[in-house]
Amino acid sequence: MRRAIVGVMGSGVDRHEDLAAPLGRWIAEHGHHLLTGGGAGVMEAVSEAFARVPGRVGLAIGVLKAMLDAQGRVVPRTPNPFVDIAIRTHLPLSGDEGTAPLSRNQINVLSADLVVGLPGGGGTRSEMELALRYERPVVAFLGGMPRPADWPPVPVVATLEELARLATPVLARAAAGSPAARTMG
Repeated sequence: MRRAIVGVMGSGVDRHEDLAAPLGRWIAEHGHHLLTGGGAGVMEAVSEAFARVPGRVGLAIGVLKAMLDAQGRVVPRTPNPFVDIAIRTHLPLSGDEGTAPLSRNQINVLSADLVVGLPGGGGTRSEMELALRYERPVVAFLGGMPRPADWPPVPVVATLEELARLATPVLARAAAGSPAARTMG
């Protein structure tokens, strides 16, 4: 059996510890890999919680967007310190341009067996849109917050228990090598 990959998408600025930390621990405790954009905010908070679980077997994977210098050359980015495997891309777009072909968001969504959206801005919204476009299992874990008005119609859960109930069968199928489910629930 292979390890399922849980892609966690969210703010690159705000950590949303109340959601990111328990989620990161849950992913590690269940033996899954974690995939993020490798940056700050939610990405760092979920990766830190994941990395601090004793005896974890999954890896923290960070898919990094490119930084371009004044001449348009790719400048290597440094992932947050909790990333085990950094995948550096040549893809510079993110945020509101996240659904564009030159966005690493495409890789994030297509590599994840389950996409979990935490509070975030345009980049997170674009990853939710891409998950629907590519028929990847997706759920928003927002605590008590409503789904932002500009987000696509993805399932929303308020608690880790609700998330686990939806995620567990999807991740079990992925670990068994079955194709991703097209819907959650």
